[in-house]
Amino acid sequence: MKYDHDFWSAIDTLVSSGKIVIDRPKGSTHPRFPHIRYDVDYGYIENTTSMDGDGIDVWKGSLSSVNVNAIICTVDLLKRDSEIKLLIGCTEDEMKTVCDFHNDSELMKGILIRREVE
Repeated sequence: MKYDHDFWSAIDTLVSSGKIVIDRPKGSTHPRFPHIRYDVDYGYIENTTSMDGDGIDVWKGSLSSVNVNAIICTVDLLKRDSEIKLLIGCTEDEMKTVCDFHNDSELMKGILIRREVE
């Protein structure tokens, strides 16, 4: 479907034209909620803006690829917002880990949307 191709192409352009900053490396904990641990590198794309006013969030997996292989759409009832997060170079296990991360609370839910191989 053309719309799908155009969507992923736009995502690719955002990623390739920006710098990925990992501010919460794998193994680190959330700055305000120390019980929350990041099991995949987490950061953002510099000079982009998301719903929360910060950069577009990314989960960077262990694959050397810089391709976005999925997105996760989240709803946060505590912050009362929604966002998308880009999954870049993630393995199947890492995609599951990220999905579990965003569904580990009654206050946040997420849905994973995989990129179909063209």
